[in-house]
Amino acid sequence: MRIQPARQLRGRVSNLPGDKSISHRAAIISALAFGQSRIANFSTSQDCISTLRCLDQLGVTIKWKGRDLLVQGVGSESRENPLPWLRASTQALDCGNSGSTMRMLAGVLAGQPFSSILTGDDSLQSRPMTRIIEPLERMGARLLSEQGRAPLRIEGRNPLASIRYEMPIASAQVKSAILLAGLCADGRTEVIEKLGPTRDHTERMLRWFGVDVVTKTGGRSIPGDDVGESRNGIEGGGTPSPSVVVQGPAQLRARDVIVPGDISSAAFLLAAASLLPGSHLEIAGVGLNATRAHIVETLVALGADIRAVNIREQCHEVIGDIEVRGTDMLASSVGGSEPHILRGPIIAGLIDELPILAVVGTQVKGGLRIGDAKELRVKESDRIRTTVENLRAMGADVEEYEDGLAVDGPVRLRGARLRAYGDHRIAMACAVAALIAEGESEIEGAECVGVSFPEFFQLLDSVTKR
Repeated sequence: MRIQPARQLRGRVSNLPGDKSISHRAAIISALAFGQSRIANFSTSQDCISTLRCLDQLGVTIKWKGRDLLVQGVGSESRENPLPWLRASTQALDCGNSGSTMRMLAGVLAGQPFSSILTGDDSLQSRPMTRIIEPLERMGARLLSEQGRAPLRIEGRNPLASIRYEMPIASAQVKSAILLAGLCADGRTEVIEKLGPTRDHTERMLRWFGVDVVTKTGGRSIPGDDVGESRNGIEGGGTPSPSVVVQGPAQLRARDVIVPGDISSAAFLLAAASLLPGSHLEIAGVGLNATRAHIVETLVALGADIRAVNIREQCHEVIGDIEVRGTDMLASSVGGSEPHILRGPIIAGLIDELPILAVVGTQVKGGLRIGDAKELRVKESDRIRTTVENLRAMGADVEEYEDGLAVDGPVRLRGARLRAYGDHRIAMACAVAALIAEGESEIEGAECVGVSFPEFFQLLDSVTKR
């Protein structure tokens, strides 16, 4: 993909693809429910298609009706025996490049009375799975792996044993795997997020499908989103860290779901418009879940002019419209010559957006320092290394650390030959950097954007003015 510098981004985006994280959960949870669910604005990403293919192999009937997805769940109507019964697949379940598919389905399959094999592409097979193997084995399943990596052979057990588990890492995928396994467990399964709360889409979706989910914090309720959310079972029980509890065995009832636009996809458009003075971009129907919207707060802190309007609730998720105007971020950023620092608990809420924030950091006074982000090393690529390499190729002054990176700013980037390394978020971050650079840039392997945002380049081109 060859990209020329841009002058501005202008227009209205009303067709942002459905949120990838929510789409995964909507498909999986509706598959476990009794009855048929209709899912509107389901993500077009390759990752979410991988989830649908795996569910199809497990006996779930899935059909497209226009742009809506119809899922016939396998859940039981009986309250006395509510457990969903999937069908054992005769072949390995191919999760493609999707860690969400593999980790969440592992939680589901741990509670089924048969064996399954989960596999994926080379990238996925290099990513750590011990983080889910340990808690699921404590619940009674048996998981065999290649030294803690996929392929995973899961020998399920029904019912599972409930556990109280303190997560050693901040990971919504791990939390989700345990909570989904907890649906097929006897008693209360509790996940304690001792490193701070991660995205809570699974808890919200389970509530939407009728599951009794209790969210606890150390002496106070977790703040909602101030738009009338109906959270059942919130309590403040004196625990030192946030935690989530599900009571099993649980019965799920089919519900219709409208998936909001993906804030992690919108992040690249927001950053590009913010970096090009004179831009005016509106993005409609974006998910503004408090555990996901840190990207907006962070861009504003770096000098961007962004506001959210028409905020409302939809299927227990908060959505709204976002308006961004391009500014001279260098002139409006605060902090003098000192670098802006991103580290600590907020990193878990920004993990997908850190590569594009590194690009933004090259344009603000003092630059940007990212720490406590070692998790970036085990994504679709080593995102610390790949971000550093590409920004250096464009003339940025970047330091690499074990748990992050530091970029100096401001610097005028120059067009260069860039590499996506098979990582969709690296490809999109490079595209934004190319828009603000001097001269043409070429992104090798840019087609990998299809993993999360197949429409990215077409949509970006439609709002770009040169």
